[in-house]
Amino acid sequence: QVQLVESGGGLVQAGDSLRLSCAASGDTIYISTMGWYRQAPGKERELVAALARGESTNYADSVKGRFTISRDNAKNTLYLQMNSLKPEDTAVYYCYAHYRGYLDVWGQGTLVTVSS
Repeated sequence: QVQLVESGGGLVQAGDSLRLSCAASGDTIYISTMGWYRQAPGKERELVAALARGESTNYADSVKGRFTISRDNAKNTLYLQMNSLKPEDTAVYYCYAHYRGYLDVWGQGTLVTVSS
């Protein structure tokens, strides 16, 4: 199994930056893809960014040019650097991992609040 623990959320002002972290443990060797989703109040969960083992990335149009996803394999940690934050980025951010080819695991979520 794989376990994920997110950290780094908080309250910031519009234009500020924030970095989220997601520490993975367990069967991390079997992880192929990791990424970040978010869910704003009253909205469905949406993909923010994903990073495959081959380092290919995928970003939501709304965050392209502002957010950067990266992974430190030595620390088994996924990051999401968020710059130029906007109030519409306010949401609970969830880390996920796809492993063993058919399993998905989610973190508990971390709240990001951006005030105008």
